This record gives sequence, C-alpha cells and structure tokens, in this order.
Amino acid sequence: MKALNGIGILLTTFVGAAAQSMPADYDAVLKALGKQGDFKSSVLKVNIPRNDLKVTIDGISTPTPFGFGGWIALTKGTGGNDVMMGDLVLQEDEVNPVMSALLSNGLEVTALHNHFFFESPRLFYMHVHGHGKPADLAKMVKPALDLIGTSAAPHQSSVSGGNSSVTAGPMDTAAIAKLVGHEGEQTGQVYKITVGRDDIALKEMGATINARMGLNTWAAFFGSDANAEIAGDVAMLAPEVTPVLKALRANGLSVVAIHNHMTGSQPAIYFLHYWGTGPAAKLAQGFKAALNELGH
Repeated sequence: MKALNGIGILLTTFVGAAAQSMPADYDAVLKALGKQGDFKSSVLKVNIPRNDLKVTIDGISTPTPFGFGGWIALTKGTGGNDVMMGDLVLQEDEVNPVMSALLSNGLEVTALHNHFFFESPRLFYMHVHGHGKPADLAKMVKPALDLIGTSAAPHQSSVSGGNSSVTAGPMDTAAIAKLVGHEGEQTGQVYKITVGRDDIALKEMGATINARMGLNTWAAFFGSDANAEIAGDVAMLAPEVTPVLKALRANGLSVVAIHNHMTGSQPAIYFLHYWGTGPAAKLAQGFKAALNELGH
C-alpha cells in the first residue's frame, strides 16, 4: 500500500511539474489574450475555436473540432525573438476587418482561402505570420482576435445576391485608364485593364511565363461612374504581398483570396483576388495604389 501511495505522490509531483513547465512569457501571452492553450514540443499553441458558430457542411451539422478551430502558435527563433504563425477561422464579414487589424499592428497575412464546400455559414481561413517578443506579439494580434465572433448579422448581399444599385450606365473608361496609367479593353458592359509583370523573368520547366500565360495583374469594372464594382487579381513577389494588401485595404477594397496559381515556378509568385464597390474613379485609385507597390 505504501508503494502505491508512493507512486501516487510521484505521479502528482510529475503532473505538477508538467503543469509548471510552460515558460512564464508564454503564460503571460495566454493571460493577455484571454485564451487557453498548451505548451508542447517547444511550441505555445493558443486555441481560437469558433464555438459561437453552428456549422453545417452540405446539410450535416458538424462539431467545431472537425475543422473550425482557429489557432496561433509561438516558438523561439533566433536573435531572442519568437516566430508566430496561425490560422484564423472567419466569417465573410470578419475577413477584411481582421486583416486590417493584423496589418495595421505589424503582422503579415500570408494566405486566405476556404477549407470546405457547401458549408453554412461560409467560412474563410486566414494564415498569419509575425516575429518579435512574445509580449509584443500578443499585443499585435489581440486587436484582430477581439474582432472574431463579435460581428453583426451576416452581410445581406451574401443571401440576396448583391448590391442591386450597381447597374450598367455611363462610365468614363478613358478617365479610368488615365487614373490607372494603363489602357483597357471593353467587352460588353465590362471594362478590363490587364497589366503584365514584364519586370519578372519567370520560368517554369524552361518555359517563359508571361502575361498571356497568367503572369499579370488586372481589374474589371462594371457599372457607372457614380456606382460601380471592381474585381481583379494581383500577381506579386513575396516582398510585395504585405504592401499590396495594405494599399487595397487603405482604399476600401476587400481582399477575397491569397494563394498561388503555379507550382515549381521561379521565383515564387503570389496572387490575390479583390473586390469592391463605389464610384468608378475611387475604385480605379485603389487599383492604382496596389499597382504602385509592384516592381520595387
């Protein structure tokens, strides 16, 4: 019996020691964020589950652990700084406010995409990256995390089919071209400007990848001078991603996706899709601001 009691004491001591193994700076991160997490394999994992959502996938009621648990993780890097990575689970209306909060606080957004088809509500996954002291990273990411789960009712256009006030009308495409600095082409009611990345010598399997092969940045305009919509794609080198994101968000354009279109290409190219509504000139200025960040 004494032996059993001794084992119990050892187990209790071991569990207590394990519970105390989390570094003090990581414990402070959890407290600052008001989140739960654990420390294993030299990594602090902070849990950001979407327990506030009732998700169905193709009509199947699906629990949060199936794939709706966002997270951020920290581990020690060189120079006394930590590396932070994460994957945040967001509703449509949360995507761009959360992105702006991350960017304005010095963090990077490295991907935005979906993980499922036929889910309700629609969910998007945003990958986050940063480096710095743990306490600083907690301060940088907290404003974004505080926005998750606090948005108002879902955006009505997700259900109704959009802003019906945007209709085809007079649009001064010459003025748009002048603002952007590039001519476009008219196809029916859509005016589209395509800008190649001739500054990038891109090869894939020995082939030159040019604008016609998809190495381009474009903007499509529909509507009128007073009320239009814009959609497009931006081709970027890695150092251009964050400046372009900041330029689009500063001009009120929504980022819809960040991903790659090619594998095995050198250098690596990133693409982002964006969309927005407003006066055509304002939309053109937003596109121009993104273009200004390319090729530096």
